[in-house]
Amino acid sequence: MTTLTYRGKNYVQKKEAAKKQLVELTYRRNVYTNRMDDASSSNEKAELNYRGVNYTK
Repeated sequence: MTTLTYRGKNYVQKKEAAKKQLVELTYRRNVYTNRMDDASSSNEKAELNYRGVNYTK
């Protein structure tokens, strides 16, 4: 069995780990930068509210 540590205490896992297909995650820089460019190019002002105080960004 697998020994787990949580906040400095060791535990033994009672169940077997699930057998799942691995998923490969990819980072697509162009998607991220395009979304950032779209958000920054819009000339709309954002209305923000923090603890009851309104701000315009």
